[in-house]
Formats: sequence, C-alpha cells, structure tokens
Amino acid sequence: MSEIIFWRHADAEPGVPDVQRALTRKGKKQAKDVAHWLHQRLPATTVIYASPARRAQQTALALAQLAPREFITLDALSPSTRLDVALGALRSTAHRQTIVVVGHQPTLGELVARLLGLDIEDWPIRKGALVWLADRDESDGSRAVIRAAMPPDLV
Repeated sequence: MSEIIFWRHADAEPGVPDVQRALTRKGKKQAKDVAHWLHQRLPATTVIYASPARRAQQTALALAQLAPREFITLDALSPSTRLDVALGALRSTAHRQTIVVVGHQPTLGELVARLLGLDIEDWPIRKGALVWLADRDESDGSRAVIRAAMPPDLV
C-alpha cells in the first residue's frame, strides 16, 4: 500500500434486492461533491476498486468520470463480504500507486481498523464519507496513518 482511500458509498434508496439499490438525490450530490474533492488531490495513476452493488458503482463512477482512471469492479467488495476476503483481494492487487476503494460498512471500517493496527472491530464510516490512509514506518507496529477523514458535508 502506498496510499489507499476507503470511500463508503453515498446515501442510497431502501429496498431489495440489496445490490440493486440506487443512490438517492442526496447520495448523487454526496458522490459528486466528494469526487470533485478527491479529483483535485489524487494522482492521475489512481486506480478505483468498487463493489458490484449499484450504489457503490454509482459512487465510484462520480470520480471515474472526472478523469480517465482504471476502474475495477471487485466481487470481494460486495456487501457483507468477510474482512479476510476483502483484505486478500486488495493485497493481491499489489499496486504501489494510490487506490480508491468504494464499498460498504462494516467491511470498510474493518479494513481501516486492521490497517491502522487498532484493537477495535471496525472504524465507523458514514455514508458518502472517506478515510484516506498512507504508509507509515512500521517501527511502532502500526501499518498506516490517517491522512484525511472526511464526511461528505465537509468537502
């Protein structure tokens, strides 16, 4: 990992099947606002990984449409994916560049807690919010530091 941004999908409609839930009007605005904030800060080589769920795809596309970036759908980021499956999928990507991971709670929060070396189950991430982690010197046992944690209403 060089830098990794965990971005929870924006506000979505209720309903079933779960994977077909679309963004609400509020969610589309959240995704657009956060995407613009990220776009101004991300290198051109950033890769976007997204859950196959419609709401995550719509959130990720808000960023992908701002500049040509590699966009990969990962089944291992689906809603209710186990932590070990998601972590294995991200580790197998072996990217040294910045990546954006668009997915769901609790998996994203569990990934953040694990990478920060925290002794908690998961890190709460609101809908539309992001947590940006960067590599760190592991001499103190931690794996990453928080570069930014942003709710959608502050971008």
